[in-house]
Amino acid sequence: MTPKHPMDQVLLDQAARYPALEVGDLIKALYQATLGSGHFVADAPEGRAFLRQELQDSQGARRMAAPPLVEPLGPAFCRVHLAPMAEAGLAPDTLFTLFALSAQEAAGEMAALTAGLERLEALIRRGAFPFDQEAALAHLRDYRARGCPPARHSAAFRAAHAPAYRVIQAAYALFLPVFAGIDRLLARQGQAMVAIEGGSASGKTSLAALLARVYDCNVFHMDDFFLQAHQRTPERYQEPGGNVDYERFEQEVQKPLREGGAFSYRPFDCQTMAFRDWVPVTPRALNIVEGAYSLHPRLAKVYDLRVFLQIDKISQAARILKRNGPALQQRFLGEWIPLEEAYFAVTGAKARAQVVVEVGG
Repeated sequence: MTPKHPMDQVLLDQAARYPALEVGDLIKALYQATLGSGHFVADAPEGRAFLRQELQDSQGARRMAAPPLVEPLGPAFCRVHLAPMAEAGLAPDTLFTLFALSAQEAAGEMAALTAGLERLEALIRRGAFPFDQEAALAHLRDYRARGCPPARHSAAFRAAHAPAYRVIQAAYALFLPVFAGIDRLLARQGQAMVAIEGGSASGKTSLAALLARVYDCNVFHMDDFFLQAHQRTPERYQEPGGNVDYERFEQEVQKPLREGGAFSYRPFDCQTMAFRDWVPVTPRALNIVEGAYSLHPRLAKVYDLRVFLQIDKISQAARILKRNGPALQQRFLGEWIPLEEAYFAVTGAKARAQVVVEVGG
């Protein structure tokens, strides 16, 4: 059977992955795929403790097959299974925070769930699933009559598949290798310095902001260290990566971070071509540096984790147009992106990264 709709594929994938499922388990998958977890995280300590206990229980659970770390549920949400977390290096507190953020933020529309239920009904009528058709349709009618509340897994599903997971936004799951890399470093050495490099509009600043919501960390922006007027010479611009003031970043940020005490640095504003007020920095175990040229060879040696966000040209141009408008888009495409690409080619920034994330759309 060839699916004609993306939601059909989600439902058929569920049936293939979980042979013991019943129609209620498909309804639960639809709810999670369209509206998220359905849980409100009111008590963080209790929620963290419950996750740790469930994680411990999941290690010895008997299943028909070992689950993957991430199970897609469509474009908006996914399940992160607990059993593979330890091997992946993902810390329980990190997953809980991502789950809590996903539960707190705006979920999808009820109309999407309604449409998904219609797809499910059509598949049931076509005999796509092995369970009794009339009983399944009756279950579906009853669920609709109750106002489509959050669903539960069936007893058969629990017995056969021992579900233990958390539902998070798919956009967060894309960066689980980054979270896992940070968690492994913090567990092993208690501190970490991370660089996030990538092309224009690849999401470096957004990823750094997400990391700041998950961890108690400092974030430094390479945009605050572009060249002052007197540094903008033809010779400097001919140097790959030369259009960032790596000397000042090294002295004002990297050196004090290595020394471990409190310090301050001066952001440079390219719009006004002047320095802003000094920014005080309190030492943290985790320090994030984001922005183009953060993996400059002069700077890269001090990082514990190097991340590169790879974006395709079509998605990049579309994001820049949406973010900056047509005039600045042309300047990005004609001036700044070629400088970035020359720097990437000469320095091998992507090849030197330990984690490469493909982004787009």
